Amino acid sequence: MADPVDNITLRLGDLITPKTSDAPVAAVVRPSAPEQREEDNLIKSTHTVQVKLADQQADPNSPLYSVKSFEQLGLSPEILKGLYAMNFSKPSKIQERALPLLISNPPRNMIGQSQSGTGKTAAFVLAMLVRLNVGLNVPQAICLAPSRELARQIMDVIENMCQFTNITTKLVVKDSLKRNEPVQAQIVVGTPGTVAEVIKRRQLPVQAVKIFVLDEADNMLDQDGLGDQSIRIKNMLKGNPQIVLFSATFPEHVRNFAARFAPEANEISLKREDLSVDAIKQFYMDCDSEEHKYETLCNIYDLLTVSQSIIFCKRRDSADEISRRMKEQGHSVVSLHGKMLPEERDQVMDDFRSGKFKVLITTNVLARGIDVSQVSLVINYDLPLDQRGQVDFEAYLHRIGRTGRFGRTGISIILVDNRKSWEQMQEIEKHFERNIALVPTDDWQAVEKQFKEFI
Repeated sequence: MADPVDNITLRLGDLITPKTSDAPVAAVVRPSAPEQREEDNLIKSTHTVQVKLADQQADPNSPLYSVKSFEQLGLSPEILKGLYAMNFSKPSKIQERALPLLISNPPRNMIGQSQSGTGKTAAFVLAMLVRLNVGLNVPQAICLAPSRELARQIMDVIENMCQFTNITTKLVVKDSLKRNEPVQAQIVVGTPGTVAEVIKRRQLPVQAVKIFVLDEADNMLDQDGLGDQSIRIKNMLKGNPQIVLFSATFPEHVRNFAARFAPEANEISLKREDLSVDAIKQFYMDCDSEEHKYETLCNIYDLLTVSQSIIFCKRRDSADEISRRMKEQGHSVVSLHGKMLPEERDQVMDDFRSGKFKVLITTNVLARGIDVSQVSLVINYDLPLDQRGQVDFEAYLHRIGRTGRFGRTGISIILVDNRKSWEQMQEIEKHFERNIALVPTDDWQAVEKQFKEFI
């Protein structure tokens, strides 16, 4: 579906310009220097990328392990043309260090940690494209993501990057295949349960798989179901494929397991304090009851004009109920959660991306990886909790990371309605060492003035 905001150059992970041509590749033309690109407006990364090489004798600061241009990587003219069509002009900080290691021979495993919007998706997509034997029409690269939404988004990036090649791709998520349909595409992107099922049914041959990628790897390896399925798929693969794990966050216990999942891996990471998104202004609003919390939510939308926003709830029924009530009050909202049919979820995401709806109300299904560039506000109607009922700091970080994308300003609001949620908000402040400012709910003129400074 065409995106009505094609005049904006969207970077990695956003909905990128659709495929427009199957024409033969002409000379590769770089974007002209004077042309203003959105990436020129990004906040320049000041953090240091930390590299730990599996080869203890190697020097991680060697020029062999860093590039300043895509041409230095020896990519094919067709892939370079795809990169330039996507308005990439040079590698991001993480790509400068990750790409030479990802595509070097013999292939080495990699564990990569880098905050949202820094170029992780393009890095592992390029690695998959480089590993392919283009004359061999069988699956050679498999990428797993925790949700169908993220899998579809990764596929958008792949299709755009290889749009001038004859590389074949297939999305393998629930209901994407006909019964007993064989999967013969060279690159497969999907969710763990469906991919495991089609391999088990022998619809997806894995003998020639050369690279196996997990996006949002901490989530994939930590959740019981996804972790078991990811391990099962890895064990089904023949030979010794390159294993690539990427995520914005890696809690210590998951990192330890990741090192066993991807043995002798090169590691690239950022310091933990660099992972908190400083382009996002964090606020909380004190509410005295559940009903007052809902009224506060509606007041925010009556007051502010925001391009698009996401509201995160704890439960599916809450998402549906809030959506129903806000629609009755004339707000352009839609809800998304795991209980919906696959085609309903796809339609909701397409409609939200196209701007048909301004507000998306969802559970944690969307907390990870989804990039919609117009989102300028995230509201935590309920805070994310882990299975023990403790604050899930990683989920919170991923949630607020849906706004302030690629250096833009964003706002995050926590709605606090009892002592427990207030204490949880304080835990978040302490954990990330970032102030979360109180916004009063008794003077909406003051609220409007406070927020408009940032939007």
